[in-house]
Amino acid sequence: MRTLPEALALVPDGTLMLPPASSHRIMIVTDAWKPQVNGVVRTLSIVADELRKMGHVVDVVGPDRFRTIPCPTYPDISLSLLPRRRLVQMIEDFAPDALHIATEGPLGLAARRWARRRGFAFTTAFHTRFAEYINARTHLPVRPIYAWMRRFHAAGRGTMVATASLREELTRRGFRNLQPWTRGVDLSVFRPFPREEWPVPRPVFLYVGRISVEKNIAAFLDLDLPGSKVVVGGGPLLEKLKRDYPQVLFPGPRHGAALARAYAGADVFVFPSLTDTFGLVILEALACGTPVAAFPVTGPVDILAGAEGVVGVVDTDLRRAALAALHADRALCRAHAERYSWRTCAEMFLAHLVPLRDGRNAKQDLCNAQQNPGEPADASR
Repeated sequence: MRTLPEALALVPDGTLMLPPASSHRIMIVTDAWKPQVNGVVRTLSIVADELRKMGHVVDVVGPDRFRTIPCPTYPDISLSLLPRRRLVQMIEDFAPDALHIATEGPLGLAARRWARRRGFAFTTAFHTRFAEYINARTHLPVRPIYAWMRRFHAAGRGTMVATASLREELTRRGFRNLQPWTRGVDLSVFRPFPREEWPVPRPVFLYVGRISVEKNIAAFLDLDLPGSKVVVGGGPLLEKLKRDYPQVLFPGPRHGAALARAYAGADVFVFPSLTDTFGLVILEALACGTPVAAFPVTGPVDILAGAEGVVGVVDTDLRRAALAALHADRALCRAHAERYSWRTCAEMFLAHLVPLRDGRNAKQDLCNAQQNPGEPADASR
């Protein structure tokens, strides 16, 4: 069994971090998990796989391992029902070196409560603008929701955030200890060829993603654009949008190679969301050589920044952005996407993790062990 000095490492500012090692035991607790299909699930799933390839032991605990109830107003999202006792047993049985709480739902709350009661450290991530999502459905003000989320994340040793603009916004809202954590794209799956030959007039303007109120899809569908609009995906608004926009092609959800063909077969990918924290679909479209049109908000402004040449256009006038994006260089779109790697994403995630026994107790144990080298430190969890 490792002694505490062997299990912990100090960086120059005195912050505890996971030491270099060929293998760590990492537990990720998330309320967003398979069979859900969204950016959070894709990110956590791929990062977990990358960490395993690096030699680490990873356990992802999601709602699929608990009794669940449908989320009010969003029934295809499952909420774990009274998960605390079983979740605690899972954590203690797995005995992680590091705990990451990815979401603020029932599982995240239960894991946070357990860690705080035991004096254990953990990291969190800001994946979703729940305040805006709740506001879109119920018209509740965002300020008290952000205050609650700020308290949730403040209990951790650091909150991972996908973009610079989101870090700046959350800093203004009083969040602290924000850490950069970019995203990646699978360049072997998402590629410029083969291309879908859509059975509609060109140019083809494409949306891919969840078909739900917070995605602001009507802002795209209401645009006066030449050619055709295609919407790929599923969600609670699908049937309503089919009725309201009969001239739009709705081929349903797509995955893997079929999704890549859909991106590649479009002339412009339109991203109308105002509330996403990154937008993995933007990277996927670019990897397929398809330029992006979006509002100048978090996600698009960060991903498109620094591109060599025009790979997309952000504008407060989404129609103007979509028309301008038609003139982008598809080869440059692919080249820009090649700057994003899932391995880099996983390495950043690993670098931000902290030992479970962080905090004043762990530091005191470390000091005691250094002062009394003849006595073994308490390495129990």
